[in-house]
Amino acid sequence: MADHKRAEHTSVHTEGKPYQCLVCSKNFARKSHLVVHMRVHTGEKPYRCTRCLKTFSHKSHLTAHKTIHTGEKPYCCTVCKKGFSIKANLATHMTVHTGEKLYRCPVCLKDFSYKSYRAIHMRYHTGEKPFQCSECLADFSRKSHLETHKKVHSGERPYQCSVCLKDFLLKSHLVSHGTVHSGEKPYQCSECLKSFSRKPDLVKHGKIHTGEKPYQCAECLKNFSRKSDLDIHARVHSGEKPYQCAECLKPFSQKSHLAKHVIVHTGEKPYKCAECPKAFSYKSSLAKHRKVHPVDNIDYKNI
Repeated sequence: MADHKRAEHTSVHTEGKPYQCLVCSKNFARKSHLVVHMRVHTGEKPYRCTRCLKTFSHKSHLTAHKTIHTGEKPYCCTVCKKGFSIKANLATHMTVHTGEKLYRCPVCLKDFSYKSYRAIHMRYHTGEKPFQCSECLADFSRKSHLETHKKVHSGERPYQCSVCLKDFLLKSHLVSHGTVHSGEKPYQCSECLKSFSRKPDLVKHGKIHTGEKPYQCAECLKNFSRKSDLDIHARVHSGEKPYQCAECLKPFSQKSHLAKHVIVHTGEKPYKCAECPKAFSYKSSLAKHRKVHPVDNIDYKNI
C-alpha cells in the first residue's frame, strides 16, 4: 500500500497521468481526481447542504456554500477591507485594484477582469441569447436585459421625475430626462460647439459633419445618417401610415405631419405676423403673408 501511494505521488512530479476518463479521454495523475472528474459526466452530487438541501459535486464547494448561511467572510481584501466567503472570489476582486485583466476574448482580443464578464461578452460573437421572455418569447444575451424587458409587459415604471412626476422604465432614462428641467447640455460637438442634453443626440448630430450615412434603404438604395430617418423613409415604399388623427381618422406616415394636421381641428394659430395682428396655423403661410409687408429686416425662416 505504501509503495502504491508513493508511486501515485511520484507521478505528480514526473507528469505521469495513468488514469484516463473513458468518456472524454482526459488523463489524471491520481485516481481520486478521476473519480471527482467523472461526476461531470454522471451529474452525481453527493454532498448536500443540511440547511437548504442544495447538492454539490465537490466537498470544497459545499464548504464554501455553507458560508452563505453563516454569513462568514474570512477572506478580507487588504486594500478596501471588503470581505469574501470564498478565497477565489477575493483573488478575482483584487484585479479591481491592480487593474489586471487576465481573461482575453479570443475573437476581438478585448481583456476582462472577470471570467464571467468574458463569458457574457462572448455571446456578442456567438449570437447566443440564453434568456427568453415567457410573455413574448424575445431572447436576450444577459439576464439583466431580460429583467428590464419584463417591465414592458408589467407596465412597471419605478423611476419618477420629482419635477413633473413622469415615470420611466430605466434610471438612465430618468437621468437623461432631468436635463429637460435643468436646461443642462453637457455634451458638446467638437466641430461646431453645439451642445446637447443627451449623448445619443450628440452622436446623431456628429454624422452631419462626417457625412456618414450607414443606413441604406433596401428598395431604392438611398442612404441615411440615422436609422430613425430610414424607418420613416421606408414608409414611402410600404405605404404604411401608423399615425391617425383622432378627429377625422386621416392617417399619416410621420408623427410631425399628424401634429401639423391637428391644427386644422383645434384652430390654433401659433405663427404671428410682427407687422400686423394676423396669425397663421403654419410657418409656411406666415412666410407667404410676409410678402404683403415691405419691410425686409425680419427673417421669418428663423421664427
